[in-house]
Amino acid sequence: MLNKLKLEIGHFRSQSHNFKILTLTNLIYSIVLPVIDIFVAAYVMRNSNDPTKVVVYQLTIYTGIPITFLINGWLLNRFPIKLLFSLGMVLSGVSMAIMMSLNTLDITGIAIAGIVMGMSFGFYWANRDFLALSTTDNNNRNYYYGLETFFYTIIAVLIPVAIGWFIELSARGGDAKLAYRIVTGIVFVITILASVMCFRGKFVNPVNKKFFYLKFDPYWNKLLVLASLKGLVQGFLVTAPAMLIMLLLGQEGALGTAQSIGAIFAAILMYIIGRKTSPSQRIYVFGTGLMLFTIAALINGILYNATGVILFMLFLLLAKPLLDLAYFPIQFRVIDLLSKKEKRSEFAYILNHEAGLYLGRLTGAGTFLLLAYYFSNEVALRYAIIIVAVLQLSSFWVAKRIIRQGDEMEKSLHTQVIHHE
Repeated sequence: MLNKLKLEIGHFRSQSHNFKILTLTNLIYSIVLPVIDIFVAAYVMRNSNDPTKVVVYQLTIYTGIPITFLINGWLLNRFPIKLLFSLGMVLSGVSMAIMMSLNTLDITGIAIAGIVMGMSFGFYWANRDFLALSTTDNNNRNYYYGLETFFYTIIAVLIPVAIGWFIELSARGGDAKLAYRIVTGIVFVITILASVMCFRGKFVNPVNKKFFYLKFDPYWNKLLVLASLKGLVQGFLVTAPAMLIMLLLGQEGALGTAQSIGAIFAAILMYIIGRKTSPSQRIYVFGTGLMLFTIAALINGILYNATGVILFMLFLLLAKPLLDLAYFPIQFRVIDLLSKKEKRSEFAYILNHEAGLYLGRLTGAGTFLLLAYYFSNEVALRYAIIIVAVLQLSSFWVAKRIIRQGDEMEKSLHTQVIHHE
């Protein structure tokens, strides 16, 4: 066992300097991700008891992200990428501070906090995606995302339990808001530590300055369809657990415990899958994630009780990392191929990809709001997730066509290089 561990550590050390620094930066920042993803939504639920406000908060986040992607592209021509990457991490703490400072959770205050959090995500993900793309290749991306998911999932065991029970015990003492403010302060400290680690990297900005295009190769349109289908459920993956648990289980401690059940098993499984699978097996990983998410949605819709929430969370712990582990390498391979074919900056594709995600997010969140408005919050929480999960199943065939066409394009580009030589 010890020899196996040494072998894995040696494999990590054999990676490039930037690979290691990016992984460690994301590892540190991942400590605050459960707080951002789950407990901010729980804070809104605790203080408003209104699921529609949580969705409004999520919509403002999703509106801030593409706007910031665009601003980030312009700023990349003037500032180092690691500065903008660090800014995204620190802004997440700023958004939480804004939320905690509100005396009453009205729509305006929630929207402002949401926009700032959207800017945080925009700066973080725009630069993180480019850095992941530039520091990995098609052969080691499964390993990169498997390793990253392993750490994320382990942290998902510890952080939700610790923070959830800390908030709940504070609430029993009559001061839940103070607990949330303490957590916000800790988030600030961790984001600064992640920024310090980031600055140890030798990261280089995108070479080509132009990043905004309206027309792309038809192959890119297939990925935009896949991005829209991914965006359909993204909002639910972030906010649904918090809303369901606060409504059906009741407390942040239960929220944290539910998040942690089975997470160690999921973490080890994700590492093994990322380490051992080849690029040709990504479609099967992706398909498994889609099926697990659909099963989770059906269980929640049919049972809609405490047991259903626990089972929903268990399936989600496997479904989400499986989907991400397969999706990002598929996306990056398309960018690799088209940036060579069209001779454009990789960031141009990262920026445009966000438009596809945004369309899906609006559709998914809009489905929830329509069901909540015309029927009830219960109907929305039970059936909106099922609707988008079933729709997302079509992603499997879209991804399969993308991979097949990518294989053909790679052969064509390789042949052109040989003829040119």
